[in-house]
Amino acid sequence: MSALAPTLEAFFTERLMRQRRASRHTIAAYRDTFRLLLAFAQERSGKAPSRLEFDDLDAPLIGAFLDHLEHARGNSPQSRNARLAAIHSLFRFAALRHPEHAALIARVLAIPPKRFDRAVVSFLDRRETEALLAAVDRGHWMGRRDHALLTVAVQAGLRVSELSGLCCQDVQLGTGAHVRCHGKGRRQRCTPLTPSTVKVLGAWMRERAGQPGDPLFPTSRGGALSRDAIALLVAKHAASAAERCPSLHAKVVSPHTLRHTCAMNLLHAGVDVATIALLLGHANLRSVESYIHADMTLKERALARTRPPGTRPGRYRPPDRLIEFLESL
Repeated sequence: MSALAPTLEAFFTERLMRQRRASRHTIAAYRDTFRLLLAFAQERSGKAPSRLEFDDLDAPLIGAFLDHLEHARGNSPQSRNARLAAIHSLFRFAALRHPEHAALIARVLAIPPKRFDRAVVSFLDRRETEALLAAVDRGHWMGRRDHALLTVAVQAGLRVSELSGLCCQDVQLGTGAHVRCHGKGRRQRCTPLTPSTVKVLGAWMRERAGQPGDPLFPTSRGGALSRDAIALLVAKHAASAAERCPSLHAKVVSPHTLRHTCAMNLLHAGVDVATIALLLGHANLRSVESYIHADMTLKERALARTRPPGTRPGRYRPPDRLIEFLESL
């Protein structure tokens, strides 16, 4: 066995699991990165993964692997950068154990992340949110489960992994109603629930009648809904809602869209960004800046403060429907 194999094993067992106590999602993401990298290196070198050396994973090969991710596998620049971050983490760990490969490791660590255009976050307005919730057929058990899940997602702004991990014991519906979840970076947080959400969750939990450790939103077989299953049900109900609310056709509605919707609702209500970051479990305030950037209402409100004296506030409106049609061409 080469020096690379025990180093990679120690990276997972010592660095990620024991020292950093990384979450299972992080470990799974890093695992998938190195499975792809080792398979790519095996194809290039003809060596079995356990016989690969550090010299086989030099900077040119890592660069070719990153290009392969984008062009052959169709990964986005964000996914490519996430894979590169995992590789950098391994090589920083290896630098302490194998100083004889310092030059090779330095060249790999010098590979920069790829810059990309940041899209404006997508969110649902009040009419679209109401259409989404109304599109769920609550005439059967699965529809009532989906309606409760969507209600919690929109109001509490939980990540899809947090929704998937909710258990019955994580919901408190009495005085100070809230939902407790284990968020990103092993941070635990409690999010207050509005009276309307409490009503929906209360009805669902009475029907669910689960034990404290049971999944709050189970499959038909009783297991927890996976992240992919939640994404599929959100997309399904969004497609149904688009029949009544055509503006949804122009949006890709995902669980994260509902999280953005919660943030935008808080912004429109005048909640400060520090409180929003706390409620959504963001590690820093910079993560909330994208919501402010996406909100035209806040921008118009700020611009209205700078209007010249004697002018009426508001956005330009064409004086005639025919003129409006011509200007839209």
